[in-house]
Amino acid sequence: MKPIALITGASGGIGYELCRQFAKNGYDLILVARDEEKLKTYSEEFKKNHDTKSTIILKDLSSVTSAEEIFHQLKHEKISVDVLVNNAGFGTFGKFLETDLKKELSMMQVNMITLTLLTKLLLPEMIQKKSGKILNVASTAAFFPGPLMAVYYATKAFVYSFSQAIRQELKNTGVSVTVLCPGPTRTGFEKGADLQASKLFKHALMDAPVVAEIAYKGLMKNKGIVIPGLRNKIQIFSEHFVPRNLIAGIVESAQKPS
Repeated sequence: MKPIALITGASGGIGYELCRQFAKNGYDLILVARDEEKLKTYSEEFKKNHDTKSTIILKDLSSVTSAEEIFHQLKHEKISVDVLVNNAGFGTFGKFLETDLKKELSMMQVNMITLTLLTKLLLPEMIQKKSGKILNVASTAAFFPGPLMAVYYATKAFVYSFSQAIRQELKNTGVSVTVLCPGPTRTGFEKGADLQASKLFKHALMDAPVVAEIAYKGLMKNKGIVIPGLRNKIQIFSEHFVPRNLIAGIVESAQKPS
């Protein structure tokens, strides 16, 4: 019987590539996203290429009830999750005074609250089995204040802090927690966040398959933090040497349209 990985945001970008990594490494999948057509196509692809069984769960993770609905469906179908990948997330670009509040509240729900709820609901069974892995997808944004993407950066700081905290709490339980912190990546995220013109997405983008492979290997090695790419590692390391009062201005300059 194959182990099972549940991946949110499975319909594209890093989420899809993580699904491919798990499929080719012998996992069955639970694909969670809103796009039924894509998920059916991917399910057939994974079955053909890797003999992987995929369970499709269509869910809008900005709904406050989505995590509990997923949990109850898993219980009803008697599916036990071995790996939880909280990948779903999105951003929005612009000055906080001018950005859409409804979109930001939805972003906070997806990026933080649903992630937290799914972890809370699925963790007890992992503890009982003394086995399990959790991969939470944050961002290099987690390490900085983010003018022009203030709420998005704050949500990723939450994911990073939350992941590190529960990793410590779960020591010696058999359950590991890894947080992935990718930098700008070719995924389509920039279109959803209206970032096409931003200088951040003009140069040195990583490819989603590369990020996913690094993430998978880091998760399997029980690493606490995975930062793909030397450039991203240097960027985060250099933050320690820049005066805190200057960082927000540097980030704002980097994010302004070129």
